This record gives sequence, structure tokens and C-alpha cells, in this order.
Amino acid sequence: MSTTVLYETDGPVATVTLNRPERLNAMNRELMSAAVEVFEKAASDPSIRVLILTGAGKGFCAGGDLAGFAGGEFKQPQPIEQRVAELRRNMRTSQLLRESDMVTIAAINGACAGAGFSWALACDLRYAAASAKFSSAFLNAGLSGDFGGTYSLTHIVGTAKARELYLLAERFDAAEAARIGLVAKVLPDAELIGHVHGVARKLAESAPIALREIKRNLNDALRLSFAEALDREAERHSRCGTTEDNTEAAKAFLEKRRPVFKGR
Repeated sequence: MSTTVLYETDGPVATVTLNRPERLNAMNRELMSAAVEVFEKAASDPSIRVLILTGAGKGFCAGGDLAGFAGGEFKQPQPIEQRVAELRRNMRTSQLLRESDMVTIAAINGACAGAGFSWALACDLRYAAASAKFSSAFLNAGLSGDFGGTYSLTHIVGTAKARELYLLAERFDAAEAARIGLVAKVLPDAELIGHVHGVARKLAESAPIALREIKRNLNDALRLSFAEALDREAERHSRCGTTEDNTEAAKAFLEKRRPVFKGR
């Protein structure tokens, strides 16, 4: 497996670290290919309940590697259909972050721009270091945007703010990201990873079936009518009510202890 993307597991928690710190973890072909492999590996492992995405060094992900663009890495002559198909395969990473049963958390430790911004937006939860800087960045590179950023940002901050952030492509800091609801919390740089791992452990210790079904409900809210969403909620809620975990939660409440969930 490529060293440009590191993959570690600690029980039900997986940590994916983008590992091109000298380039602020900007995406080149090797990193993108490795990311597809790693995200698919995590999503296909039923033991993984939570995935943390972060970057090595002083950057989360600065987007596409502009040095690679300038050097022709992404400019090889090929039919447009082939370019589209290759990009869409790479963009599956955002789909896995959003649609897999894992809860995904972005620990944004520095520069977060372009497609890296899109990756952060595709995660279920986002926490930022105080030094983090954000930008959609695409317009400044003469590009329209990829990896689902326009879709995700519109649903997170609303259409007016999403248009402002994409059309003006200005940089903004972690405090502004928190103000507009883009990140859940801003932490001192040294506390970011510890805090995110604490959140991940809390989620991993919760009822696995209910956790999975809550994420599915939230994803359905983006595409179903209210009546259809109610149908899905009723089915999932009723099935959760038949699980051993639900019985354990009730017993633990009565016995004034922490429940021990087994995913059954």
C-alpha cells in the first residue's frame, strides 16, 4: 500500500492520514489512488464503525497538487470521456465518506482547500484546529470544482453562503468556519487529534445498529420526500426496537450503569 495515505485501526476506529506533508497533503495521482483503496478497505470492513480523516504535518489537504498540474501530470492527452471516468472513480472517495455505514470525522489540522475541502465536507462531522484555513479555491485554479463540494457545502451552510464561498473563493479561518456551522468545534492545535479520538471512541461505544441507521436516516433526508423519510424512519426505528442492544440500553438505564452494546 502506498505511503502517501496511512491507515491505522484501533478496534472499531480507523484513522486515515494523508501523508504528503511537504506538499500540504495535496492530491497527486498516487495519493488519490491510495485514498480510493483505503476508503474502500475501511467501508468494506464491518468491524469499523468510525473513520477519522486527517493530514500529516501542517496541512489537512490543500486540494489538487498545482505543481503536478503545471508539470503535466494531469494534462496527458486523453479523450474527455476517459478523463471524466478517471475523475469519477477518484470522486468515489467522497461518496464513501458520505454514504458508507461508518461515521466519518474530519480532523482539519491546517490548509483545507479545493478537493481537500470537498473531502472534509463529505464527512459526517468536522473539527478544526485553530490554525486551520479554508477555501473552495477552484475558481482561482480555473476549475469548476469536484469531489462533491458544491453539493455538500450547499446542504451544510445553505445556498447563499455556499455560492459566496465558491464564487468568491476567498480564504477564511477556523473561527469563521465555526460561525457558519461548517465545523462543530475549533480546538487548540495541540488538542485537535485527542479531542477527535475522544469523539470517535464515544461513537464507537454507542449502539452500532442504531448508529448506522441514524446515518442512513440523515442521508435519506437529503433525497427523500418527508413522507418517504417517515416510512424509512418507522421501519428502522421498529427494527432497532427488536435488538438486544435496545434491551441492554433499557436494563442499563434501570440499573444506573453504562450499557454494553454488542451490535445485535
